[in-house]
Amino acid sequence: MSVYTLTAKEITQKIFNKEPLFILDVRNEHDFKDWKIEGHYFEYLNVPYFDLLDGVEEILEKMPPNKEILVVCAKEGSSIMVADMLSEAGLTVAYLKGGMRAWSEHVEPIKVGDLKGGGEIYQFVRIGKGCLSYMVIANKEAVVIDATRMTDIYVDFSKEIGATITHVFDTHLHADHISGGRSLAEATKATYWLPEKDAKEVEFDYEPLEETVITIGNPDVSIQALYSPGHTIGSTSFIIDKQYLLSGDILFIDSIGRPDLAGMAEDWISDLRETLYKRYKELWDELIVLPAHFMLINELNEDGSVAKTLNTLFAKNHGLNIGDEREFKHLVINYLPPQPHAYQEIRETNMGKRNPDEEKQCEMEIGPNRCAIR
Repeated sequence: MSVYTLTAKEITQKIFNKEPLFILDVRNEHDFKDWKIEGHYFEYLNVPYFDLLDGVEEILEKMPPNKEILVVCAKEGSSIMVADMLSEAGLTVAYLKGGMRAWSEHVEPIKVGDLKGGGEIYQFVRIGKGCLSYMVIANKEAVVIDATRMTDIYVDFSKEIGATITHVFDTHLHADHISGGRSLAEATKATYWLPEKDAKEVEFDYEPLEETVITIGNPDVSIQALYSPGHTIGSTSFIIDKQYLLSGDILFIDSIGRPDLAGMAEDWISDLRETLYKRYKELWDELIVLPAHFMLINELNEDGSVAKTLNTLFAKNHGLNIGDEREFKHLVINYLPPQPHAYQEIRETNMGKRNPDEEKQCEMEIGPNRCAIR
C-alpha cells in the first residue's frame, strides 16, 4: 500500500481533537514504559525493532483494519523501515517524522485569554515533555516566562504578532529541562530575570528577581512576582494583570511540586506547605492558575490549554487538601516519583557551568516530566 509521514504538530492536533490513533512503538520495552506519546483515544503495541528484522508477519493480525496506524521510534530511521515492511504487507501506515526526539521538542502556542488592561497571554505547550511556558503581550511589547531551549518558537511568534520581547523570566532554576531564558534574552536584547536565591552558583549576569513588579505596553498591565518557595528555595510565581497566577513548579492542575531536586527535600517541605496553604490561600479565588508543567494528558482543556481557577484547585487537588502537616510531609517524602533524567547535569547547564552541544542537550532532556507529586 503506502507510507506517509505525520509530524509532531499533526499528532498534537489529534490529541487536542481527541482523535483515535494506533501506535506501533518499536523502541525497546524500557523506553516505551518510561515515556510514550499519550492521547485520550490512542492505542499501543510495543514491539522492539530488533524483533521485526525478519519481518512483520507475526504482528499483522494485531494491526487494526479501521484505524490510522503510526510507527514510532527514537529518531525516525527504524520506524521508516518497519513502516515500509508493513506497506509491503498491504497496509497504509504513517511514521513519526523525526521520531521521539521531534516529539520531545515540539512546542504549540495556544491563546489563553485577553488581559483586562489590554493585551493577551499565550501558553506554549511542549506536549511531549509536559513543559509549559508563556508569553504576555501588551501594546506590541512581550514578556516570556519559563522558555524552553527551543527559543526560535518565541522569536518567530513575536515577529508574527509584531511584538518585541523586552523581558524574559524564569520562575526558578529548572532541573527537568534546559532553560532557554538566558539565550532568548541574549538573542532579543531583553532583560533576563532569575530568582536571586536560586542563582548563588550561576556563572552569568542576570537581574535578581524578588517581589518585583513590572508593567508592559500599557501601565494597566502588570506582572507581579510573588515569592513562593518550596520547589526550590527561590521559586517565584507571577500574577499577571490580576487575572492569572503563573505557579511555576509549585502547583499543578492535579498535583503539587516536588522539593527534592536540589537535595533539600526535608528543608523545603515546610516552605512548600507555607506557599500552598498560606501564600496561595491569601490570593483571590478566581485567579486562573497556569502551571509550568502538566503530568497527565487529562489535565488538558478542550482547546489543549492547561489552566484552572485557584478555587477549583483548592476544591479538587488532593495536595491542597491535607490538613495534617505530618501527613503532608509523609506524602511529599514517600510519593516522590523517580528523579528527572540527567537532572543534575541540567541544573549545572542552567547555572552556566556546562555547555553541552545540541545533541547532548536533546539526550539530557529525553523522557517524561517528573516535577510533580501526585
